[in-house]
Amino acid sequence: MKKISLALATASAAAIFAGSFSGSVLAEGKTVGVSWKVFQEERWKRDEAVIKGIVEAAGDTYISADAQGSAGKQLTDVESLISQGADVLLIVPFDSEAILPAVEQAAAEGIPMIAYDVQIEHPDSLYVTFDNVGVGRLMAQTMLDSGQTEGNFAFIKGDPGDPNATFLYNGIMEVLQSGIDSGAIKNVCDVFTDGWKPENAQRNMEQCLTSQNNNVDAVISENDGMAGGAVAALEAQGMAGNVPVTGQDGDLAAINRVARGTQLVSVWKDSRALGKVAAEAALMLANGTALADIPGTAPFSDGKRGVEVTSILLEPTPITKSNISAVIDAGWIDKAKACEGAQDGVDGC
Repeated sequence: MKKISLALATASAAAIFAGSFSGSVLAEGKTVGVSWKVFQEERWKRDEAVIKGIVEAAGDTYISADAQGSAGKQLTDVESLISQGADVLLIVPFDSEAILPAVEQAAAEGIPMIAYDVQIEHPDSLYVTFDNVGVGRLMAQTMLDSGQTEGNFAFIKGDPGDPNATFLYNGIMEVLQSGIDSGAIKNVCDVFTDGWKPENAQRNMEQCLTSQNNNVDAVISENDGMAGGAVAALEAQGMAGNVPVTGQDGDLAAINRVARGTQLVSVWKDSRALGKVAAEAALMLANGTALADIPGTAPFSDGKRGVEVTSILLEPTPITKSNISAVIDAGWIDKAKACEGAQDGVDGC
């Protein structure tokens, strides 16, 4: 499975697509339609800025819709993007199964598609994402490396309709299963979180703490927003900072929680690099490049239904208090915001 390391992602993206957009290769006037699953989340705004910038710099048109966490609305949104003349669709599915009717419509009309960050199991879609199984491995391994190799573990998973929740969990279990099998690690709470919403994650964590009489030693949360909800539940019990919590996405609040010591790790996925790769691939597809001819691709068939799709995978980086300078130096977050209230000895602060 071909992957691109995060540290080299932006440079690699540029190299992969070097020369692809010169001269007459990309005729102006194409329309890129983007369907966001829940645009209010911090990270999608970063992604959009890159995608929209690349599309418009090429002389093409960017249009978008926000499904607002509704599978039904997203179906209508995609149909609307098609009716507005989208030459290529970039979809962040809220529910990968529910979106399939719209995907089938697009395929029937010959409109190429990119499944952005969340897999769509359709052979006509290009899956562009970070290695989410690898993200799960990194979260779990960082937990073990921190010294938390035994005890009661709570697993706060993402939305059940999002295959990324399962990919992450599979990676987590690759690392932790031996500890669970030996009895050193006890899986005391294992719950999906509707919509990946922090308030739902907080409620799940509160229920877990209640059921275990606060006897929870570690929290594996599958993203930073939910980690924030879990930390809030722990704070209410005076446990924040004593119970390590994982997350991913490199959210600004999460990086600061890492510096403060209330979150162990945020696995950073630089969405600027992901957006660049996806936008440039979208323009190539809009101009008739076949999926198999997009540079840097490889087959991927690890989904629920085992459908083989074409993919581009980027490698993420775990951010802990020992390497916060990585996101500061990359301009992802400024030092003041990253380091506000930081513990002593935090790298970069």
